[in-house]
Amino acid sequence: MPRPFVYAGPMATLNLTRRLGLWDAKAIVIGTIIGSGIFIVPGEIARALPSAEWILAIWVVAGLLSLCGALAFAELGAMLPHSGGQYVYLREAYSPLWGFLFSWGLLLVIRSGGTATLAVGFSIYLSHLVPMPQVLERLSAPAIILALMILNYRTLIGGAVMQNITTLLKVAGLLFVAGTALFHQARSAPGVAEASVVEFGASEVGIALLACLWAYNGWFQAGFVGGEIRNPGRNLPISLGIGVGIVMLLYLLANVAYMQVLSVEEIAGTERVAAVVLERVFGLAGGTMISLIILVSITGAMNAGILTGPRVYFAQARDSLFFRIFGDVHQRFHTPAYAVLLQGAWAALLSLSGAYTGLFSFVMFVAWIFYGMTVLGVIILRKKRPEWERPYRMWGYPVTPLLFGLASLWLVVNTMLYRPLPSLAGLALIASGWPLFHLWRRHARPSQARAA
Repeated sequence: MPRPFVYAGPMATLNLTRRLGLWDAKAIVIGTIIGSGIFIVPGEIARALPSAEWILAIWVVAGLLSLCGALAFAELGAMLPHSGGQYVYLREAYSPLWGFLFSWGLLLVIRSGGTATLAVGFSIYLSHLVPMPQVLERLSAPAIILALMILNYRTLIGGAVMQNITTLLKVAGLLFVAGTALFHQARSAPGVAEASVVEFGASEVGIALLACLWAYNGWFQAGFVGGEIRNPGRNLPISLGIGVGIVMLLYLLANVAYMQVLSVEEIAGTERVAAVVLERVFGLAGGTMISLIILVSITGAMNAGILTGPRVYFAQARDSLFFRIFGDVHQRFHTPAYAVLLQGAWAALLSLSGAYTGLFSFVMFVAWIFYGMTVLGVIILRKKRPEWERPYRMWGYPVTPLLFGLASLWLVVNTMLYRPLPSLAGLALIASGWPLFHLWRRHARPSQARAA
């Protein structure tokens, strides 16, 4: 039975080994999704949709949309259980060019910029707990990135253990926030009923949906380590489905809890919703509690990105579309060590310079172009490669991938209409990888011929 192209040249003397189990995969899914979003974005959503009913509805829609995407990635990951995940799926469904463009955007801004942004958030909350000079606060951002980079450089299992611990702690922390708020004496403010009559249009719905999807972002990353998950035909689909489902329930619980303590108008008036809720319940001690919870949550999200992202550049180098050194496996640690160092160093630099802020504004725009293409790739590969074994088949096919593709198209078009500058910058980023791809392909031809 034909299988996807896997590079077998001089770099392939060592391969990554399957040492991650089902719980490790679920911890990557849950831990990557839950970062700082659920503690911050409810304010932006309430400003766009000042109605309790619409707020809960948009979280449900975003969760179901993410679940559809996760189920599509589950079919692709079970069929193509190789390191690189989405890079491999795009390569096989479309062409190596689209896999390269995704990897280029991931390295330049999607993953590295996201890690840098999380690290800056970490430094801000750390300074709330431990007052420090501004220079030390600024240096703490790259410091946490480099510490996690070294951990994942030296050991896959150590990175997985860190992910498991932080995922358990952040889920417990989110349940603590929601639980204390739900059992808090109900507020008497009439903000929800009054706010429900406020009018809003498609642009506000789009803004709120993007904010929700940002909080759900990260479900796709388990596939990046598909080449290191044991029994991927079973464990990848289970981890993706259960992981996204758990996060969806936690997010709905958190939003109901927020509205138990604060009115929609109060939620819309703050950027620190969870902090305000705990301060309302516990007083000043609540600020310390939420800072600790968010620090753990951010650490887990950063670790997941540093663990998974380098596997994409590793797979790209194994295809001779990147510097060969990034396709090497460390002789002692059995990790894609140089790829880990590359992403970690770039993310640390972005967190220091502040240059990431201009790039990260269009991360979601770029990401959803590739999400939509990848999910529609399920349909393409069923037509293109019907003979390939599929241990899991996406539920609701072909309706669910088509609906996801239409939703992705709507999000991209809506962003282009209402946020044209970030959209144009995102398209320019994708286009900038096109000449690089052809440069690498020309450079790779002689070595591929020798390998053949």
